[in-house]
Amino acid sequence: MNLPILQPEMIWMLIGERMAEGNHMYTDILDDTGPLAAGTYWLLHLVFGRSVLIYKVLAGLIVFLQMVYLNSLFMRYKSFDENTYIPALVVLILFYCSFDLVTLSPALMGSTFIVLALGQLFAQTVLQKEGSDSVLLVGLYSGIALCFHFPLVIFLPYLILAGVVVSSFSFRQLLLSLIGYFIPIGICALYYFWIDALPQFVVEYILVGRLGEVYVHVSYRDLLLLYITPLFFGIIGIFLSSLFKSLTVNQQKQLQLMLIFLFFAASSILLVNRRTPYQLLILIPSLAYFISMFLNAAKRGFVNKILSYVFVIGIPLMGFGWWSVKHSQNKLEDYAVIAKPEHDISKNKKVLVLGTDLGFYKDAYQVTPYLNYYISREVLADFEDFKDMSEAYKNFLEEKPELVVDQDGVFQNLLQRIPLLKEKYRKSGKFYFLEE
Repeated sequence: MNLPILQPEMIWMLIGERMAEGNHMYTDILDDTGPLAAGTYWLLHLVFGRSVLIYKVLAGLIVFLQMVYLNSLFMRYKSFDENTYIPALVVLILFYCSFDLVTLSPALMGSTFIVLALGQLFAQTVLQKEGSDSVLLVGLYSGIALCFHFPLVIFLPYLILAGVVVSSFSFRQLLLSLIGYFIPIGICALYYFWIDALPQFVVEYILVGRLGEVYVHVSYRDLLLLYITPLFFGIIGIFLSSLFKSLTVNQQKQLQLMLIFLFFAASSILLVNRRTPYQLLILIPSLAYFISMFLNAAKRGFVNKILSYVFVIGIPLMGFGWWSVKHSQNKLEDYAVIAKPEHDISKNKKVLVLGTDLGFYKDAYQVTPYLNYYISREVLADFEDFKDMSEAYKNFLEEKPELVVDQDGVFQNLLQRIPLLKEKYRKSGKFYFLEE
């Protein structure tokens, strides 16, 4: 498909590069990527450098592990009348809803731990005993997911509701699960407190990314178009399992878990900082459960067989068709890093882009902490905060970006406030060149 680098992928690679140079998230790198995700990108850059290929390869491995785990989970706890590999096939197909689902996003890494937590909830429901280890792991896995991708915090109320209502947690079990949940984020907070960056961690990761402006890479209409087919088959599976199929007690509890899971997974879109298809891949475990319920019943009946073929063929075709249309109409500039002749001006230079066109970073080196444009714009435009202004002057003085791409006049306004910095740069259109 000759896929371009996505803007989020470029951000993740630049985070890994900056951290490999000894910089810290939230102080030396202004972005709201999760601490564990940022640590992963750092390690990958140390080993592989700036390589989007390794993101695709590792993402494919994670998808395979999720596929195997979910299928074995449904088989182990007898979610269906007979053991089958249909859920594995369904999971694989659902990851082709959109071309960006198979990349090493914080959402994919975090969702893996949500899937592990779901497995522990299944175990606790079926075992019907005091399983302190599984109760603790439910919270621990969910807490680790939070440290990868903040919108997955939506599964904290899911943990409480599912634990109390479906799994019948006692107060001691619920407390143990909550302790496990807060251990990972507590360790991250302790680390940033240790390096004197706790306020920045709280503001950038927890607050600004949720309360600030959202990167609208894909419209809600396009999201609905990509997910309408799996949602349609998921709804059929819900009605089939709820109204027309007799279930055992354990299967009824699993059904309740998955229904609640689907609701909270869909709600996570309200907390995302970038509106993209991969943000909704957390829907896949619950959709796989309900669609598998339908496909197991589709073995009988001509109409059911036709619908099953529509599912298997239609979802990949929809994802491919959406990409092809958007690509042919050049409507992916807000999402993909599209190469343009003007990007050659930044080749092999130290660059700062104050805008959303990240193509200038493709063959260049990102400098200064101002990586996330929307967060950086708020910091650099806060002229009443003398600490931010002094740190901005210090950052530009120390790292000396050779080229500043000023899309909306943010750097121009900053230079008016800091005349000493203005003397060092020459303006040419939206570009500022260092004259030293």
